[in-house]
Amino acid sequence: MYDVTIIGAGVAGIFLAHELMEHGQTVLVIDAGKPLGQRTLQETYLGFGGLGKSEGKYNYSAGFGGELAGKLGTEKTLHLMQQVDALLCRYGADEVESYSTANFVLATRAKAAGLETIETTVRHLGTSLSERILRQLEAALHQYVTFRFETAVATIEQQADGFLLTTEHETFSSQRVVFATGRSGTTWMQQQLQTLGLVQNKTRLDLGIRIEMEETAFRTLLQDTFETKLAYASAAGTAVTYCMNPKGRIIRKHQEGLVMPDGQNFREQESGTTNLNFTLFLPRYFATLGEANHYAASVIGRINQGTDRIVVQRLDDLRAGHSTQPHALVENKVRPTLEATPGNLIEEVPDTDITVLLEFLDRLEHLLETPLSPDTLLYGVDGKFYAPVLSTSPVFETDLPGLYAIGDCSGVTHSLSQAAASGLYLGQHLTQKTAVLRE
Repeated sequence: MYDVTIIGAGVAGIFLAHELMEHGQTVLVIDAGKPLGQRTLQETYLGFGGLGKSEGKYNYSAGFGGELAGKLGTEKTLHLMQQVDALLCRYGADEVESYSTANFVLATRAKAAGLETIETTVRHLGTSLSERILRQLEAALHQYVTFRFETAVATIEQQADGFLLTTEHETFSSQRVVFATGRSGTTWMQQQLQTLGLVQNKTRLDLGIRIEMEETAFRTLLQDTFETKLAYASAAGTAVTYCMNPKGRIIRKHQEGLVMPDGQNFREQESGTTNLNFTLFLPRYFATLGEANHYAASVIGRINQGTDRIVVQRLDDLRAGHSTQPHALVENKVRPTLEATPGNLIEEVPDTDITVLLEFLDRLEHLLETPLSPDTLLYGVDGKFYAPVLSTSPVFETDLPGLYAIGDCSGVTHSLSQAAASGLYLGQHLTQKTAVLRE
C-alpha cells in the first residue's frame, strides 16, 4: 500500500511528490500523459511537468493567479511561494534573474488614470530552462517515487484503510489519494467526483481581446521592469491585463477545441519585434462547467467558424465602428505578427467586452500620457479556462476523508506558482500528520 497516490504529474503533483519524497513517504504518481522526454509540442497539458513545460512563468503574488490567499492567508501564501522559488533554484532556476513589477511612481500614475497596478515578483524561466529543470526534478523523483505514465485511473473506491484504484492493467491501494490533474483533467475528475458523491461549484471563464501595439508606447513605463499588470474596475467586473510581451509575437493557441490569439515572449523567438502585446481579460462566472464551456464555444467557436480563424481590427476602425479592410493591414504602421482575418470585432464579440475594452484603452492613454496609435491591433478572442471550484478544507481535503484536490483542478489556483505552492503546502501537512500518527 502506498502512503499517497497523486493523480496528475503537473506542477502541483510534482511539488507535492518532492515534499513527500524528502520525508520518506511511499508515493505513486499516475498521469495520462507521457514522461518529459517523450512529450511532443502538441501535448501541452498532459505528461510530466504539465503546463510548466511551456514558458515556465512563475508570478509570486497573492493578488492574482488564484484564490490561495483566501484559503491560507496572504503571509502564508507568499512564504510558500518563496519555498517554491527556492526549490526551483535548487534545480537551476537561478540561471535567470527574478524581477519585480513593483513601481511606486507607476502605481500612483495608474491610480490617477483610473487603473490599478498589480505587483508581483516574477521568475520567467523560458521553455528551454523550464524543461531542463523539470528533467532534473524528474530524475530526482524517479529514485524514490513510482510513476505510471499513459495510464488512466478507471475507478476509485473508498475502503476501511484507504482507497483502491484500478487502471486498465493494475490495481493499487493507497492510504490517501490526491487529485492534481489541472484544468485538462476536468471531465475525468467530474466523473470520478460524481461516483464518489462529491459536487463541484461555480466555474470561472475569462474572455479577452489581445492587443498589439508599438513597444515604444510602453517604454517609459517599463524602464525598471520587464512588464506590468494593470487592473480596471469596470461596471461589468475587474478586467486585468495578462501575459504582457514586450518585443514579442502573437501566436495561435489551441485549447478546448477552440483557436485563440496568445502571446509569445521574445526569448522564445529567433529575433524580437518592435511590438508589445497583452490580453485584457474580463472574468465571468457560471453555475456549472457545462454552462461556461457552452458560452466559450458560442463566442470563440463562432469566430473560428470550424477553422483556425481569428479576427483582427485596427483600433481606429473599432472606434469608428467599421470593419478593417485587408489593404489597411498592408499599410498598417503596427505590423501584425499573426496572420488573422481583418474584420469588425463589434460584430464578433459581446458588447460588454467591447465597452470594457474601450474604457480601459481610454484610461491607458491617460496613463501613457499620449494617444494610442490608430494602427494598434486588436485580436479576438482569447480565453482562459478554469476548473469548477471544489469544496475543500484549509488543507485541501474534500468532504471524503483522505481524498484531496490541489492545483488548478481544485478551482482554487490558476497559475504555476499557486499550483506549486498548494502542492508544497499539502505535502507539509501530510508529512506532519504522518509524523504525529507514528509517534
